[in-house]
Amino acid sequence: MTISKAFDTQREQFSVASEKAVLVSVALPDRPWGNEADPCDEIRGLVESAGAVVAGELTQKRHDVQLATYIGTGKVDELHELVESAGADVVVFDNDLSPAQARNLEQALGVKVLDRSELILDIFATRARTAESKLQVELAQLEYSLPRLKQMWSHLSRQKGGGIGLRGPGETQLESDRRLVGNRIRDLKHKLEQVLARKEREVQSRVEEHTISLVGYTNAGKSQLMNTLTKAGVYVKNQLFSTLDTRTRQWRIRDWGRVLLSDTVGFIRDLPHHLVASFKATLSEARHAKLLLHVVDASSPQAEDHIKAVVAVLKELDCADKPTLLVLNKIDKLQDRSLLAVLEAHHPRAVAVSGLTGEGVAALEDAVMDALAEEFAEAEIVTDSGNGRVLAFLNAHAEVYRQEFRDDANEVVIRCHLPKHLLHHIAGPTVKVRFVEREPKPRPERESA
Repeated sequence: MTISKAFDTQREQFSVASEKAVLVSVALPDRPWGNEADPCDEIRGLVESAGAVVAGELTQKRHDVQLATYIGTGKVDELHELVESAGADVVVFDNDLSPAQARNLEQALGVKVLDRSELILDIFATRARTAESKLQVELAQLEYSLPRLKQMWSHLSRQKGGGIGLRGPGETQLESDRRLVGNRIRDLKHKLEQVLARKEREVQSRVEEHTISLVGYTNAGKSQLMNTLTKAGVYVKNQLFSTLDTRTRQWRIRDWGRVLLSDTVGFIRDLPHHLVASFKATLSEARHAKLLLHVVDASSPQAEDHIKAVVAVLKELDCADKPTLLVLNKIDKLQDRSLLAVLEAHHPRAVAVSGLTGEGVAALEDAVMDALAEEFAEAEIVTDSGNGRVLAFLNAHAEVYRQEFRDDANEVVIRCHLPKHLLHHIAGPTVKVRFVEREPKPRPERESA
């Protein structure tokens, strides 16, 4: 069943393409500006990514939110004058508005008003290419829009009709739309549950592989770095949220072998919860990866804020405790390398690279090998010499460097490096496992800048 025409009209109004936009950014005690020097920096990039032209900007610091219009009456008048002088078609807030606040502002300003979440949803809708991402974006849009349906209606005419259950005043058009939208949301959730189950099975099928996932702020250069590491040839563009679908490619690391590297959707400060929930299937690669590469645009003045924003989203995905290696990317864009030194001082285990030129890739491979090695156990395994199952498994999945047969006890003693997450595969009454200390391997010096 299709959503009613009024709701379709509302969804069409989400688009801000080819429009003139006035930006509004409000700083609150619990939500300060990420960039004091340019408070509209991020929202400007989002609006331009959505295809609009920025015609004006307005900023304000407040101790609390004005319940009716978010900003004060004086600022509403100032904003109205700015909209008229700029000939703007839309006002975009770098904050989340309630349905009532958006409606009151539209009445006062005479133009469409969008908030931060609505804008991000619009961008995601234009970037969605696969059936999976389109389902995820549609669900997020519907859940966001459901409480905002009321503002679409200037009348609440009753549907008349006969028949059992249809006599009397009937239901309002608003109630009908809410019911239709609710049904569609349930259908989408059911489809996405199937997608998530399939994705979980795909990820679980790689449980014995070394899996690494790229995560980071949007436009941090994850796709470019993936191309450099894997020669994957994935789509790269200097825009926010250019990647919505997870891609997994083989990365062959010298002196180690093959690992599976996945690129994921970029994060952003205050990422709408509807999107995080809807994109659980896409982000399952990150949740199940053995190692996360947290990619940061080292050339951005807001690099530290971006790191904090990504950490917050990882917590929401229950990935906060997962082994993570910080990768300071785009060092080729740094005019002053002292800025890199400051980041490295704050994050001493970080690795500096350029996904564009390949600088630092050797050091990144060394760091990845060290991180993966921490997930290995140096073990001495004693079992019956006739235990073919365990011997075959160790030969296939472990690095066996010593094997000794004890004829008197009919046993075999095996010394090997074995991934810790595979230890349960060799468990049994005739298998004894003893962990031994591993001699630290000297780490090669990092290549000079």
